[in-house]
Amino acid sequence: MGQLQKPWIALPLALTLSLDALSYAEALYLSPTPALRSPLITSAPILPRATESFTAVSGCHTHGDSVFCIYDSTELQVVVPTTAISAIPPTYTGCHKHGDESFCFAPDGSEVEVLGLNAEDSGNHSEEGEAHSESGGQNCHFHAGVEHCVGGGESESSVANCSRRDREYNVPLRIGLLFVILVTSFLGVAGPILLKPILPQKFQSIFLVLKQFGTGVIISTAFVHLFTHAELMFTNECVGELSYEATTAAIVMAGMFFAFIVEHTSHRLAHKFWARTQYNSEVVGVAVLEAGIIFHSLLIGLTLVVAGDSFFITLFIVILFHQMFEGIALGTRIASIGQASRVETENVNTPQLARDVSSSTQGPAITDTGDSLEESKERKSLPAIHKFLMAAAFALVTPVGMAIGIGVLKQFNGNDPSTLIALGTLDALSAGILIWVGVVEMWAGDWMFGGELSNAGGMITVLGGIGLIAGMVLMSFLGKWA
Repeated sequence: MGQLQKPWIALPLALTLSLDALSYAEALYLSPTPALRSPLITSAPILPRATESFTAVSGCHTHGDSVFCIYDSTELQVVVPTTAISAIPPTYTGCHKHGDESFCFAPDGSEVEVLGLNAEDSGNHSEEGEAHSESGGQNCHFHAGVEHCVGGGESESSVANCSRRDREYNVPLRIGLLFVILVTSFLGVAGPILLKPILPQKFQSIFLVLKQFGTGVIISTAFVHLFTHAELMFTNECVGELSYEATTAAIVMAGMFFAFIVEHTSHRLAHKFWARTQYNSEVVGVAVLEAGIIFHSLLIGLTLVVAGDSFFITLFIVILFHQMFEGIALGTRIASIGQASRVETENVNTPQLARDVSSSTQGPAITDTGDSLEESKERKSLPAIHKFLMAAAFALVTPVGMAIGIGVLKQFNGNDPSTLIALGTLDALSAGILIWVGVVEMWAGDWMFGGELSNAGGMITVLGGIGLIAGMVLMSFLGKWA
């Protein structure tokens, strides 16, 4: 009976020894030491996927002139400069994705590429805008030249890396597109100025719709672009936790108060010393509006050119439309300075029915009296050269910001705390200025406080409302990328 049991005992023992042999062979193959690795491996290893555990590679070593590191029990090649092979670190950390490519950071802050990592089902941490990072399903994208990640939870891979990152920049392309921005901005702001004097009276409603479109653009710029960007700057992990959480809102209020003080003081001085200048209040309002836009446009030009090449073209197209819309918003207001004289003069010599139609687009009609005619003659239009100088200031400021950005390409670090605080402060101040001008001067002024739409007819009111909403919607849509 004992002899019959020996085959049954030997079979499981043989299976156990076979499994041990396979495990030993696998250990030899995965050993980081070249001398211990078996050269007789015929099957290729299964490449690991870049999951949320992909935060570092370790056990780095050389095979001839190549560098290899271990991740998920698999040896992966790491691309490092030839001059650095002799002094490779044992570990590379801060590993992340750019599209389908994997990168990690060396201890000195330089970036190295990791080859052979399966990108399927992994999160993308790309420069193209939206992507899912490897830290718990985060969504990472660029706003104002600075990368922001939202969603996901805390993990090792979410540790902030605030050092400057080297990127490839096509400088000749940026210089060429600088002039494209210049021309587009000037056409946007100068177009309404040229259109207003030659537009027939029956088509003045077109200009009214453009003005309300511009109002919507300004309000959306203040809230969706500037306020949001400022908040993203101040809550960036490289800045750290703010001791006062309402910093962004407080600076926005400061911008609103600054705009109010400038307008209030200017109006009082104008009424006291330049009472005969009929359009001084309009000039002050438009000047404050332009100041807020100029701050914003300067930052746009700077942060546009420091974006990486793979994201630059997309951002440039968005900024092109952005500047054109803002130019229309500013240009319609500049064109309207002192223009009441033309309409009022026409109304004096126009039949009552025509004056009623005109009042729906230009405001309340004046009565046919000698005093009205004399008053309309006193309201001189702002000289065209002054209007075009104001337009030129807007057209030039974004290219100037781009030129500054090109000059600092090799030094700019969008995640430096001082840079983030400076950008956030300017964005928040600009938001406050544009909120005051857009909501109080433009929106409320046109629709409620004696403006051209306060007593307008039904059709004109609907057209103005459509223009206002269109400006808000289109500019908010652009806020997805810029």
